[in-house]
Amino acid sequence: QWLSLKKSVSLLLAPCLTPRMGIEIDLQLKRADKIYRAGDTFAGVVAISNKDAFSHQGITLTLDGNVSLQLSAKSVGLFEAFYNSLKPIQLISFSLEVQKGTKLPGGVTEIPFEFPLKAKPGQTLYETYHGVFVNIQYTLRCDMKRGAFSKDLNKTIEFIVEAETENVQGKPVEFKISPATLENTRERTKVPDFLVEGRIDQATCSIVKPFTGELVVVRSEAPIKSIELQLVRVETCGCLEGHAKDATEIQNIQIAEGDVCRNLPIPLYMIFPRLFTCPTLATDNFKVEFEVNVVMVLKSGELITENFPIKLIRS
Repeated sequence: QWLSLKKSVSLLLAPCLTPRMGIEIDLQLKRADKIYRAGDTFAGVVAISNKDAFSHQGITLTLDGNVSLQLSAKSVGLFEAFYNSLKPIQLISFSLEVQKGTKLPGGVTEIPFEFPLKAKPGQTLYETYHGVFVNIQYTLRCDMKRGAFSKDLNKTIEFIVEAETENVQGKPVEFKISPATLENTRERTKVPDFLVEGRIDQATCSIVKPFTGELVVVRSEAPIKSIELQLVRVETCGCLEGHAKDATEIQNIQIAEGDVCRNLPIPLYMIFPRLFTCPTLATDNFKVEFEVNVVMVLKSGELITENFPIKLIRS
């Protein structure tokens, strides 16, 4: 009798212990890659799922695009007045009520939306860019208002904006690196003799095509440890009080290892990473520029670096 009573109690309590599924909001865009350009139609659905019917007091979509600027730690003390003026630049702001307060049935409810992607008057939709001191981001947020005794719900996703730029044909850049061409060297006579020659195929580069070229180590008295290709972002934040300019590394690729053969062409090849690069930008408040460094590391630990400013475009 005791066993049968215990079994009956457990069966009665089982439904109470089953976790209840909450309300879930999902934003689904028609474009799977979430890539848009200015003037495109921005469309999708708000998918709301719940086991049981429930009521809400309105569902709103908010589209935001902002440029966030910040100073590096070394620049904050130099530009205190400037630091206070670093407010986000709003490129786009759009709000739309997709459904007024009502009761939704259990299951999945899809609410479609569609509107043009246009910048605010006087602004431009710059390309999505995730930098260190400059960040350009576009988000879509859904807010659902609930009753007084229920928590409001929201869901945010990021989408990508691409900005088409002027198609400029780049020219190849020939270079030679030797002790005579080095800058920022205290004692030039102590630098081991070497000569590196090469070519960059284009200084104006399409962001969707690889960066290419080649170099040849003609001679080097000191043994070489490695040769590297470094991509650098140069971000400038500025206003009337001054400008703060900072260079940081995006990626570093080793193109040769060890004491390479002399007079052997070594190819330069690098893909520009998505989101961490964008077409070169120059505005009144900020700049985003890019450089490539060819770095030769000697076994003695010395670094020999040659810098090449490049311009990125999207054609």
